[in-house]
Amino acid sequence: MPVPTRPAHADRTWTVQPAAAAVVHRALNDRLSRVPGCAAFAARLLDDIGVRLVDILDFVAVVDHAEAAAFRAAGWEADPAHPGVLRNPTGLFPAVLTGAERVGLGFKVEYLHEFLASQGLAVSVDGALHAPFRRALAWSADGVECWAIERRGSTGFAPEAVSAATLRESRLVLQAFRARRRAFDDLGRGYDHTDALVRAAVGGLGASWACWLWLRAEREYWETRCRAGRVQKARQDQHGIGWANQDHHTYDSSREWFHRCVGVLETLGFECRELFYAGHAAGWGSQILEQPALGSVIFADIDLAPEELDIDFAHLHLAPLPFLRRAGLWCALHGESVFEAGINHLECMYDHVRMQTRLEQAGVSFMPPFSDFPHLYQALTEGEWWAVDPARVDALERAGLVTAEQAEDFRLNGAIGSHLENLERNEGFKGFNQPGIDGVLRIIDPRKNLVGA
Repeated sequence: MPVPTRPAHADRTWTVQPAAAAVVHRALNDRLSRVPGCAAFAARLLDDIGVRLVDILDFVAVVDHAEAAAFRAAGWEADPAHPGVLRNPTGLFPAVLTGAERVGLGFKVEYLHEFLASQGLAVSVDGALHAPFRRALAWSADGVECWAIERRGSTGFAPEAVSAATLRESRLVLQAFRARRRAFDDLGRGYDHTDALVRAAVGGLGASWACWLWLRAEREYWETRCRAGRVQKARQDQHGIGWANQDHHTYDSSREWFHRCVGVLETLGFECRELFYAGHAAGWGSQILEQPALGSVIFADIDLAPEELDIDFAHLHLAPLPFLRRAGLWCALHGESVFEAGINHLECMYDHVRMQTRLEQAGVSFMPPFSDFPHLYQALTEGEWWAVDPARVDALERAGLVTAEQAEDFRLNGAIGSHLENLERNEGFKGFNQPGIDGVLRIIDPRKNLVGA
């Protein structure tokens, strides 16, 4: 059987889009200047938790032909699935509604009822509880409407009829994902079980809705294993936005099971985007996947050998290597991200200075940034340390994959586990800093963080 070669999308690159960013900020500033309630909300978000309204902006509604033309000139194109809607494929930007009756904007919140309660807003809600799309007119003034938007896989801009039976099914799927079995002696059977669970959810609800529920359950599990995540989530919940500012989730996988991990994500509607190859010195690779309806991104990390740099490693059953790099060792110590370990970290978008300042005041420390550019900033919180099953360490020591000294440190002190990531994006930049990621992954290798070292 021929080996799948490097796919055409592997080398996709993203660039800054200053003209597009400028037209968004101009429209946003105009609307906030006319709606004091929404402007005050935006100021509270920024000051208290470092979240910029532009990072949770869902759409901009325009009625002026000149303003619509400015968006088109900056890269927005017609969405064939939604007449009157423009989207910009060149970066991270909100949709533009040209068929709106009034000027306005919509911003994303994770749970609409929690947002309204947190803001003390007694307004009506369009859309059924737990449905794929809900909205509420949070503030309006001077002919401008500011909507709070909850999406669970919907790409539209108005509620759709959903039967009570389907809404009930969505609640059952969420509970099944929350309570799914994560510990298996045989990972092959574990993936068979998980595949069946995911396929059933997708069959009943569609990939996008099922994916939203999957990621919600994944974040909830991660929060139980990451104090920084719990602290920041509680702060964001005080303003009612939840994780609406999420950028990506990071999964670690051993080589043997990487293709099965990617398979689960593809069933949920994720599509392979660019590949990262760090080369011989780093010994890792990453498949970046994106769920187009949600806009959610997965970083799927794996140990990689130099001769594998030009193959489609996301869809191959890879043999073990005679050594373990960061991802392989993390999985050997803690388990696979799809199973008992959970995601390595969640990355969300912020004004990075304000976010870090506020979170440090709450007792959370940060590592030095691994990306520090005008268009991209990235920094991890100091890692959460997890206890390690001594049987896992014994197996690694017997195989010669860790030294006796490293093994004893892992047994006594555990190993670095999870993080929250502070990210700031500007000018619509949608990509990542590969050299910076390479550097930080070496730093958080469990062998580099031994307590007894």
